[in-house]
Amino acid sequence: MKKQRKAERAKKEAEERNEESSASGMSKSGKRHVKHVDPDPQGEKLLQVEDPLLEASKYLKLLQKNLPDSLETHLLSFEVNMRKQKILLGFQAVKHLLRLDAENPDSHRCLIRFFHKVDSMSTPVTDAEKLVWSVLEAERPFISQLKENSLIDANRIFLDKHADSLMHRAAVAEMLSTLELNKKEEAVKLIEASTNKVLPMSGALGPVMEWKLRDCIAVHKLFENVFTDQNAALRWKERCAKHFPYSTYFGGNRSSAVHNLGNKQTSKNAANGGSDHSEISQAANSIISNGNLEAFKKLTI
Repeated sequence: MKKQRKAERAKKEAEERNEESSASGMSKSGKRHVKHVDPDPQGEKLLQVEDPLLEASKYLKLLQKNLPDSLETHLLSFEVNMRKQKILLGFQAVKHLLRLDAENPDSHRCLIRFFHKVDSMSTPVTDAEKLVWSVLEAERPFISQLKENSLIDANRIFLDKHADSLMHRAAVAEMLSTLELNKKEEAVKLIEASTNKVLPMSGALGPVMEWKLRDCIAVHKLFENVFTDQNAALRWKERCAKHFPYSTYFGGNRSSAVHNLGNKQTSKNAANGGSDHSEISQAANSIISNGNLEAFKKLTI
């Protein structure tokens, strides 16, 4: 028994020494653990590659091998191959997108963008160009969206099918301004005419609204970067700030940035014994307007 107690005591002391070594950054061998520092935390060096398309192509091959049925894989394939002027591979990506989800806004964008580019190509001269042209001419009639329809008509039909969806309207508006350069103002109005409807479901705190924060941010960037319409972007930001009062991106009146600015005034009111009971009511209404708590858990930006 004495030997057993002695062995247990020795074991305990050894464990305590190991814990102390770990806490001080030492390994069991007595060497200090070296904490590795990320030399490129912002990814700036990754952006400074000599051939970005080559790097993107490497990444694309991995996605095609491991995620062949992912919409994102073929969206990337479309963007990479169109930039590399590989028309048939770009068309192959479009066909994959239509097969996976023809009603997706991004699938529609790629379809219209692709054939808009094809229609703007010069008459083929070389044998290779003639071969590409002949393949596209043979395949085009089998695409149901374009069968006996112009690109403008196909874009309008897509809108008729998805008029209640913000992101579908955004895709149609973007393609409208691409197909008809003089209709940018009409395209902007098309998006602004969208309404945030209540979904046919109700959460613990009330009704759930249709628009998602990430989609509204994407629309704002569309106004800024594609339409280059700063006035429309500002109007959209002010509108979304009401729908998403907790959003720091849109500067909602319940966002942390606005809240921090009002802290001093709130402190003064509290010091004077004042209270604003409507604040509680406004907070509750803000939460209700943004859906239930479960929706917040799934929210991604």
